[in-house]
Amino acid sequence: MDVPSLQSRFLSDAVPRIQQEARVTGVAVAGSIAGGHPDIYSDVDLIVVIDDEAFDSVMKERLTLISSWAPLVVGFTGEHVGEPRLIITLVGPPLLHVDFKFVRAHDFAERTEDPELLWDRTGALANTLTQHPPASPALDLQWIEDRFWVWVHYGATKLGRGELFEVISFLNYLREAVLGPLITRRVGAPSRGVRHLESIAPDEARALQATLCGYDQREAGEALLASVDLYGRWLDDAEAAIERRRDAEKLAVQYLRDIVDQTS
Repeated sequence: MDVPSLQSRFLSDAVPRIQQEARVTGVAVAGSIAGGHPDIYSDVDLIVVIDDEAFDSVMKERLTLISSWAPLVVGFTGEHVGEPRLIITLVGPPLLHVDFKFVRAHDFAERTEDPELLWDRTGALANTLTQHPPASPALDLQWIEDRFWVWVHYGATKLGRGELFEVISFLNYLREAVLGPLITRRVGAPSRGVRHLESIAPDEARALQATLCGYDQREAGEALLASVDLYGRWLDDAEAAIERRRDAEKLAVQYLRDIVDQTS
């Protein structure tokens, strides 16, 4: 692995210490390091694999264990991202973001992409990766289409009220949940919101700039209209076998245009 020096030093120091914990059966790294494209700003996504019968006890001691493996500055659990097994930390100095994900050995096969094994006590984890390929959930375009025009109407009401912080937040949601995933689907990349779009899909990333705005009602309206336009174009290009909500689209877009005209 070609890893920047700070991240490499952390792995060189921490992994041997983790190996000393008898309840740990293996350590892997995921994210940009495993994907082969880390840079000096990359965090470290560690997977710490625990003996099944010891998992509950380890979960109670995670911060203490991490403190023995690395110079912990601060850490907290990852319920806000839907992953209570995760401890999100800063270690250092120099400061480095490290995510420690604790998983049972029998859950190690459940993944959307392959990690890089750093240590495997018995060799069982390597066998698991070989026998069980990763499974990435497909983007549910029908789920999005069923909701998109309600969302557009919602954004238009916020624009009409002049609740521009709400509109700006809503535009960010559309990029993260709809437009970014549509782009990664177009280029055959894993869906991670808008992460790495500038490098993996530069043309689409430039188009996405039209969905940005400052704290200005006119700009916000134009950004909403640009979001609708990009959604329609990229969904058409996807040639997906879904039921398009054309009546809802027509009414929601007209409602939005009326609001934009009133605020121009």
